[in-house]
Amino acid sequence: MPTLNLFTNVPVDAVVASDILKDATKAVAKILSKPESYVMILVNGGVPISFGGTEEPSAYGELISIGALGPSANAKLSATIAEILQTKLSIDSSRFYIKFYDVQRPFFGFNGSTF
Repeated sequence: MPTLNLFTNVPVDAVVASDILKDATKAVAKILSKPESYVMILVNGGVPISFGGTEEPSAYGELISIGALGPSANAKLSATIAEILQTKLSIDSSRFYIKFYDVQRPFFGFNGSTF
């Protein structure tokens, strides 16, 4: 159920995308104490983004989860995802925003129903 949607203006090839998907899945599952089988990661590369008036490498993310989010987990997730983006795409952590959504079960659909 945790879903991380990443957007970046950096073009992302299949190999790098696969590395990001693997690393982010493990990180989100571990930090939120959720099974990896529940985690979904989306990587959207080559998206037009201006950050601070420039088109230098940058990224935006949204992480949605039913529970498990909060100040401590959010800080760990922000740092860990920023590190993945720095390592894999050379995006400086000062050029990355992430928004966290803690949703209630009836507002998250799965398998033709809600949780």
